[in-house]
Amino acid sequence: MSKDLLAHRGGCHCGAIQFEVEAPADVPALYCNCSICRMSGYLHLHVPRSRFRLLQGQEALSVYTFNTGVAEHMFCKTCGIKSFYIPRSFPEGYSINVNCLDKTNISNVKVETFDGQNWEVAYAESSHMPAD
Repeated sequence: MSKDLLAHRGGCHCGAIQFEVEAPADVPALYCNCSICRMSGYLHLHVPRSRFRLLQGQEALSVYTFNTGVAEHMFCKTCGIKSFYIPRSFPEGYSINVNCLDKTNISNVKVETFDGQNWEVAYAESSHMPAD
């Protein structure tokens, strides 16, 4: 783990799903106004797969896809919370819901916006997509 990264724990509301993600104490987050993010209150933290570990709950996950079918939105079968998913913009990593992280190691959350209602144009022009 890089010296700038900390282990953050997170999970769903009922506790069936637990994970750990490596991220800085000053968490960079992205607010997206697309239909699913807006309706669910999702706040994105993009990380490469190497910085994410599912600790428990694989069997409690249900997958939902829509539109292009590329993004794998994973929800807890019990409480319905989407703690993380595989986004179409970053299939080699995960988007973590910052709202599902334990706040213990978080110093600050810096939120930037992404125009998900106009996804294709916004993605092509975005500087927000993750780098390893």
